[in-house]
Amino acid sequence: MIIFFLTNTATSKNTTIPVNVGLVLDMNGEDGKIALSCINMSLSDFYNSNSHYKTRLLLNTRNSKGDVVAAAAAALDLLNNVQVQAILGPEKSMQTNFIIQLGNKSQVPILSFSATSPSLTSIRSSYFFRGSLNDSSQVGAITAIIKAFGWREAVPIYVDNQYGEEMIPSLTDALQAIDTRVPYRSVISPLATDDQIEKELYKLFTMQTRVFILHMLPSLGSRIFEKANEIGLMNKGCVWIMTEGMTNLLRTLEPSVIDSMQGVIGVRPYVPKTKAFENFRVRWKRKFLQENPSLFDVELNILGLFAYDATRALAVAVEKAGITSFGFDKTNVSSNATDLEAFGISRNGPKLLQALSSTRFKGLTGDYVFVDGQLQSSAFEIINVNNGARGVGFWTPEKGLTLKLRSNSTTKSKLRPIIWPGDSTSDPKGWEIPTNKRKLRIGVPVTKGFSDFVKVTIDPNTRESASVTGYSIAVFKAVIEELPYAVAYDFVPYAQPDGTSSGSYNDLMYQVFRGKFDAVVGDTTILANRSKFVEFTLPYTESGVSMIVPIKDNKKKNAWVFLQPLTLDLWVTSGCFFIFSGFVVWVLEHRVNEDFRGPAQHQVGTSFWFSFSTMVFSHRERVISNLARFVMIVWYFVVLILTQSYTASLSSLLTVQQLQPTITDFQMLIKSGDNVGYRKDSFVFGILKQLGFDEKKLIAYSSPEECDELFQKGSAGGGIAAAFDEIPYTKPFIGQYCSKYTLIERTFETAGFGFAFPLHSPLVPEVSRAILNVTEGNKMKEIEDEWFKKRASCPDASNAGSSHSLGLNSFRGLFLIAGTAATSALIIFLAVFVCEHRNVLKRSDPRSSLLSRIRILLEIFASRDLSAHNFRDKRGVQVHSTGVTEASPHTGYSPNPSSDSQHTDSNFSFFGEHGSPSTESGDPNPNLHGHP
Repeated sequence: MIIFFLTNTATSKNTTIPVNVGLVLDMNGEDGKIALSCINMSLSDFYNSNSHYKTRLLLNTRNSKGDVVAAAAAALDLLNNVQVQAILGPEKSMQTNFIIQLGNKSQVPILSFSATSPSLTSIRSSYFFRGSLNDSSQVGAITAIIKAFGWREAVPIYVDNQYGEEMIPSLTDALQAIDTRVPYRSVISPLATDDQIEKELYKLFTMQTRVFILHMLPSLGSRIFEKANEIGLMNKGCVWIMTEGMTNLLRTLEPSVIDSMQGVIGVRPYVPKTKAFENFRVRWKRKFLQENPSLFDVELNILGLFAYDATRALAVAVEKAGITSFGFDKTNVSSNATDLEAFGISRNGPKLLQALSSTRFKGLTGDYVFVDGQLQSSAFEIINVNNGARGVGFWTPEKGLTLKLRSNSTTKSKLRPIIWPGDSTSDPKGWEIPTNKRKLRIGVPVTKGFSDFVKVTIDPNTRESASVTGYSIAVFKAVIEELPYAVAYDFVPYAQPDGTSSGSYNDLMYQVFRGKFDAVVGDTTILANRSKFVEFTLPYTESGVSMIVPIKDNKKKNAWVFLQPLTLDLWVTSGCFFIFSGFVVWVLEHRVNEDFRGPAQHQVGTSFWFSFSTMVFSHRERVISNLARFVMIVWYFVVLILTQSYTASLSSLLTVQQLQPTITDFQMLIKSGDNVGYRKDSFVFGILKQLGFDEKKLIAYSSPEECDELFQKGSAGGGIAAAFDEIPYTKPFIGQYCSKYTLIERTFETAGFGFAFPLHSPLVPEVSRAILNVTEGNKMKEIEDEWFKKRASCPDASNAGSSHSLGLNSFRGLFLIAGTAATSALIIFLAVFVCEHRNVLKRSDPRSSLLSRIRILLEIFASRDLSAHNFRDKRGVQVHSTGVTEASPHTGYSPNPSSDSQHTDSNFSFFGEHGSPSTESGDPNPNLHGHP
């Protein structure tokens, strides 16, 4: 069949150049008829819009009849007999594979609009152009969906042919990159019967994975969905994701098939709904019905759109290449050469190759551009089957999942709400307990001694476990209750018929790897070597290994224990403030109080006595000055707090036990060669050997009571000097024997206790999240109180008798207040004193020096202040501001200062025995008294 297109305004044949191109299609199939119709419309639309172009494509159509050999024969015929400049098609990837080799040898471009196999890229032929999307390009969208919902496992279901197999390697690699495991691959023959399909689906039904990726064409995929719906694989909790092979052809499926697919997720290339697209779809439908009246229910699909754009790309490239001469250059072949050897090499191949590589335009499917001969995908649409296809979002290589394709919105939700199988709106967890309804077999260790964590009670009559209790069991039950779904389980002790343990903890873990147990719950430590066989949850206890050592009371009190309540800086500061306060009181009281007068040594002693006697409030001196009283009130407050604090601290030092560990470092044990204990069957034994302990010095114990007995014997008596164990074990032990032993900080780190599950079990992340919920709430504290009550009623031995000396920082504020009060009083006194005697300074000899004037003030300070009320009461004298005394009318005392007011302290002088005598109320200046 030869089709030549001329536009309505075509010029004469002398001005247009027909260019032969081949078209290989399955003309008997529906897809082939759709593609041919779109190709014809593409050429018609293109040349109507570009009537000035000189070239016209001349289609030479060949029917491949859906057969690989027929397609190869058609291509050979086009190359040998027609000498086409390019070939469009064929439809199938298996047909395209051989034709690519022919095009590469003859240098004729092969432009396929429907071959999606990833393996075609590996041929690396520069003359092959894929005008459709590679099947692997949708892998990014599929894995993005799985990652967004956190599914840890997925099972691909694909057809057993080239189309199905070739995408699986890239899909598996992409799933592994997001830490999603592929536990099984379901391969179904394209010729499988319903019974075979049902048998394979039942195999999936017995597995726990419920995320399925379906990669096949509708002819087989529709049967898969109908059978899956029948056996219950389309119920709530299941996830089905179909590739674009089925998603693109949803409209072709029967309504009964669509009903069985409710809740399925699909991905397909995004086609912009432009005006050009809608106009073409209407015109194509009308034209197709005219040409194929019997196919009235056929809808335009992505294959037709790719065929339309690929034809336009070839027409543009032919015009751009400027082809003017045709023909093939013959190769040197023998006369009896086969058809595969007889065809030559196209003269226009390199030009057309370059033109196709640089062709760019906006087609019906979006931006049309080749990169290394491959059409680049711009976006994929995510649809949800719910009484038809409903768009829920998009995926692009740049943005990933997004609600709107051209929006920069940063909304939290990446997809619209999805209706899942079973009409569920809640996100499936992606796995279920296997459908045989078998309860999980939870292995529990059987140990003697440390029953607070796991205690297995064996019925003596039946020799079967009557109950399994303990801290670890209670935590596991609380965690299971936190899960949003029910999990049925049975505890199975890892024990012999006689009730003894069947092996070590490592043996128990290996039973999970062998499949005997579905999980292990107990005091199982998370270790690196165990993680090779099982997968642990997050820990539910503290981590690390600590050393238990005996404690002793440091009852020997030295002779200077009374100094320990206060630190040295506090002692020194207190002493300085006692002296300073005494000095301030002496200054304030010296002129008005007889108790603070007298000989120099008497006044110094009185000041010290008065200051230090305030500690016991036993001083006998009266305080007269108001300023001094203010200072003493503040100082009494400071002394009261200081003495009470000292008394309390000293009492603690003398009466409370001073408990100290006998050993503080495990290196001391290695050097001394003392015996060391460890819990029987614990991994701690291996760690102690690595640390350098002699194996002969390591003694195992099975219970807290046995450990205590070994401590009582001591290392010399065949016992132990210290014990090493994990923190979850050591804390209950210390709680039981808090008066005897204490913990030394953790010697080395471990990961703590965790629950063990099979490798890659989907329960692990679910249980780990539930553990976090339990440990962060009040439930964990309730469980600890229930199983470790002894520890709650016993004081923490590590804090017993911990008495620290009182430091200066504790009393800094008090001393600041006292110092401020004393200093302020002293400044006020000096200011008033200088102000009262400023006239004396003015009447002094102007020629006298500053030192002489200060000397006069000091002599006045050394004398009594007869204006004070206590002196007036005793002597009845009135002191005037001029400093001259007058006789009181009530007493008749003489005003002569030389007779009764000359009361200097004969043994106290600021200037020594040669200094001038100080007066009480007269002016000591000799010039004022007429002295020579």
